[in-house]
Amino acid sequence: MINKTLSPDGYLRLSLGSYSYLIEKNAIARNLFLSGLLILACIASLGIGTLTLTPWSVIQAVFGLGDSMNQFVVQELRLQRLLAGLYTGAAFSLAGCLMQTLARNRLATPGIIGIDNAAMAFAVSSVVSTTISMAPSAMALIGAATATALAFGLSGSSGTRGYRFIIAGIGVGAIAGAITQLMLSQVAIDVANAAYPWTVGSLSARSSLMVSVLGVGLLICLISCLLLTHVFGLLPFSDAVVIGFGSSMKRLRLIALILSVVLTGLAVSVAGPVGLVALIGPEIARFFARYRGIPLISSALAGGLIMVIADLLGRTVLSPIEIPVGIVTSIVGGPYLIWILVRQRSTHSL
Repeated sequence: MINKTLSPDGYLRLSLGSYSYLIEKNAIARNLFLSGLLILACIASLGIGTLTLTPWSVIQAVFGLGDSMNQFVVQELRLQRLLAGLYTGAAFSLAGCLMQTLARNRLATPGIIGIDNAAMAFAVSSVVSTTISMAPSAMALIGAATATALAFGLSGSSGTRGYRFIIAGIGVGAIAGAITQLMLSQVAIDVANAAYPWTVGSLSARSSLMVSVLGVGLLICLISCLLLTHVFGLLPFSDAVVIGFGSSMKRLRLIALILSVVLTGLAVSVAGPVGLVALIGPEIARFFARYRGIPLISSALAGGLIMVIADLLGRTVLSPIEIPVGIVTSIVGGPYLIWILVRQRSTHSL
């Protein structure tokens, strides 16, 4: 139950037996706002296409009501793609928020430090060497873990802190990208075409199995973040402060790093590397949060919103030509990110 009388200003106290939690009112408001925008974007994505449906027809079709043709279009042709975009966007953005907080640097996202490229390289290697449908997705997760281990090891004593970790990750990512191009240049054109979506980021014809696996993994990671929000809030502080609060800094870093790797690996296994979502999503979340705390849930919602809108633009702007979602996020997100970074004061950086 919620106890307002014992809550600090700006917070609600949620009591569950002998446990109580403080929930920021502003967080509730911004998450509801972002959820509303996300629902509208999802309805638009399901309704706009070769066959355009009204919002009410979309809602009916989602629940198995209304015209049978509308149900087929929504449930069989568009819903799976929407879920893939929603899940991958949320996973990329949440991983980016965790990584930025962990490294205390707004540039330290999975894409910047090479996790995306390594996951892509491992996925492409499986495409050009085997026909097992599950292999690229599993290999992407292995690639993400490998890149993180290499970046962490090469950064030496600085661990995940500072620019040394970022530079090491950039080097790992560059090598992984070169290996990917080398593999694609040595195979038949048909095989290269099959691997192409993994190199640019695409939501077309995604495996329903991996979308479901990503959905489950994302849910587990979101629940973990909710349960650990109060301790993740200590990551921006020095080790001495964290130890003073009775927490283990090594354990916090390890948990955050594992969550980032799992989220990135699963997202790449579905959509391939999608540029800038892990950068822009957390920026939008911090803007709404007024740069207070670590807006993990808001980052996930913002990332899902970005991906759904980007996929909708890619499908419709030059229809019937489809632009991969990874290209759309790079074209549209680049100038927006520059604008975000330029207009913010330096004191707002992690």
